[in-house]
Amino acid sequence: MASRIIGQSRKRLEDPPLLTGQGRFASDISFPDQLAMRVVRSGYAHGRIVSVDTSEACALPGVFAVWTADDVADLPPIDVRLTNIKGLAPYRQYVLARDKVRYVGEPVAVVFASDAYTAEDAADLVVIDIEELPAVLDAAGETGDFAPGLPTEVIVIEKGYGDADAAFKTAQHVVSLTLSVGRHSGVPLETRGAIARYDAKHDMLEMYGAAKVPHWNRDQIAIMLGRERKSINLYEGHTGGGFGVRGELYPEDVIACYAALKLGRPVKWIEDRRENLVACNHSREQTHRIRAAIDAEGHILAVEDEFFHDQGAYVRTHGATVADLAAAMLPGPYRIPAYRAVGHIRLTNKTPGGTYRAPGRYESTFARERLLDAIAAKAGISPVEARRRNLLQKADMPYDLRVDTLGTKVVYDSGDYGGLVRKAIDATGWQTLRDAVATRRKAGETVGVGLAMFVEKSGLGPYDDVRIELSPSGAIEVITGAASIGQGVETVIAQICAETLGAAFDTIRVTHGQTDRIERGLGAFASRVTVMTGEATRRAAEALRARLLAIAAPLMQTDATQLTVSDGWIARTDGSGPSMAIADVARSIDATHGASSEASFESSHMVYPYGVHVALVQVDRETGGVTVERYLVAYDIGRAVNPMLVEGQITGGIAQGIGGALLEEFLYDERGEPLSVTFADYLMPTAHEIPPMDIVISEDAPSPLNPLGLKGSGEAGVNAAGAAIAAAIDDALGMPGLITRLPVTPQRLKAALAAR
Repeated sequence: MASRIIGQSRKRLEDPPLLTGQGRFASDISFPDQLAMRVVRSGYAHGRIVSVDTSEACALPGVFAVWTADDVADLPPIDVRLTNIKGLAPYRQYVLARDKVRYVGEPVAVVFASDAYTAEDAADLVVIDIEELPAVLDAAGETGDFAPGLPTEVIVIEKGYGDADAAFKTAQHVVSLTLSVGRHSGVPLETRGAIARYDAKHDMLEMYGAAKVPHWNRDQIAIMLGRERKSINLYEGHTGGGFGVRGELYPEDVIACYAALKLGRPVKWIEDRRENLVACNHSREQTHRIRAAIDAEGHILAVEDEFFHDQGAYVRTHGATVADLAAAMLPGPYRIPAYRAVGHIRLTNKTPGGTYRAPGRYESTFARERLLDAIAAKAGISPVEARRRNLLQKADMPYDLRVDTLGTKVVYDSGDYGGLVRKAIDATGWQTLRDAVATRRKAGETVGVGLAMFVEKSGLGPYDDVRIELSPSGAIEVITGAASIGQGVETVIAQICAETLGAAFDTIRVTHGQTDRIERGLGAFASRVTVMTGEATRRAAEALRARLLAIAAPLMQTDATQLTVSDGWIARTDGSGPSMAIADVARSIDATHGASSEASFESSHMVYPYGVHVALVQVDRETGGVTVERYLVAYDIGRAVNPMLVEGQITGGIAQGIGGALLEEFLYDERGEPLSVTFADYLMPTAHEIPPMDIVISEDAPSPLNPLGLKGSGEAGVNAAGAAIAAAIDDALGMPGLITRLPVTPQRLKAALAAR
């Protein structure tokens, strides 16, 4: 019988080099005779560039070159990777500022020197004369001008269905809220880096330090530099955190590659922490004006939402993805007969925004779940009951939401939302928990419980390719176009390959993020790898298994249907007779190269996992401090390839969700000067702020869209954290609707209490 490997909590294949100090991160990569690159950034949020004087910097010993916009004038702006929405092109960013600067931290000049210290000293000698202009800082306020004829409102996204106007006219009650989520983002342990070199002998440009989407970045760099894509290779090493912000194509990546070509020497750029906080993509910042029409029992008749998305200074590679997802995914797991969303994508003089774990969903889940809590209060029912009355049912699946996003129709493929609520309630010991909270309140403590639900999207197509190579020694290499950003790609793909092929798990090596090993790939984003690459791997392994059995059958004097493969051995299904190692069969095919197979998986629809968050918090009325004491996430993943890795993904997401709910925020003063430029100002949760966590993994609703029933898990832990914690604070204080803005800092909470 074939070994069951899918579903087991196997230890990660990725970990041995990381645990033994053999990790290869961007800063570990160096080449002889390389130049250190340092970016000179704008100190103004908005202004007209009068002049850039590089003479003193150029005269410093050890400086090889100093570039301004004139030196890269032939480079086009960086294009958009995701979105079919038109009208974004005029708002893209050039690699170095031309004529105007639009945020503090925008690249204006770049220094190349013999070492990093000299480069930094030289950067300080570059004199930039800027005529300051008024800064636009409120995306929900008055719009300004990005350029002549171009307003700071980039585009308006509209989605909806049904007759919302009629529903609001006939509703028993209308519940309205104004809600906002603060600007925060993924702040990975490893900052960005790019190391580029040009091999003139082979006319090959290489860049190391790639992550997330190496193939797309390769193709875009080729277009920008006017080169054939086969003359560029990107190499992904270990990555110290991705979360959506690492691995997009940034100005610094393009400059490093361009400089390696023009200067004829390798170029290395490693970002420092201040740069990371002011120049790497921000995210989240949205304001929602949302309302619901309900009947007397709290059933939703319609939802209408107008929201303002603060995109920062430019449209970067993600395009309109965040706002588009917010508008499309806001209905969540509920039956909403009529729906209308209007999303304004606005530019401000802040760091450009991008995608960050659960982009658009963290924000819209907060808005929707706060609305459900308000509906409960208006109808005089519990928050749990308000959700139960409005949930879509298992019999409704598949459920067409009648909107689209990321070029796909939103059709929930499978789900038992009510069943998962019951599992979450049971896992928390809900009544016991509520009784304990009541007892503590009588003793003078301010404690409360909040619950929030969400639907996620995962498995974004349209394709993924895999090639499996079986060497004569029996070693197996799975070559993919995926990328690893810490999520356990190598382990999960090896498990799928091992079980399908019948190979031993420890004989499999997974190669990813190397553009010279496979022609195309879409990388790692949108919780897509397990679904897309996993199914492509299953198909390639299945094809290779069939080929091996067909070759082995005559050698073993039987029919292929009478053979099975397990743990690397081919044997008769009835256990009689001899067996053969799959390596021996591979050698019989090709004594030098062994055997191989290729497969693709194409999908035009995403898959939709879902979950429930429950938070227990304690509030200090005097200080405004909030302590999360316990946290539970119940999550239906369809099928868990490796439950331990799913739990790890959810646990990490909870920590980030708590950060966005209580601590993390990029703030600016009235001139657009960033105030969160160190970890003393940008507060991140530590182990001290993270509570005991319970994870309930459910497999009640496998996806019908792939044979393994897979769905993704990367964004489950973060999605509803802000909503659940806000509800718990309301409950603790006995003030429904108190929390309308994240993060809930002590100062804001005290101000809200004073206002009440």
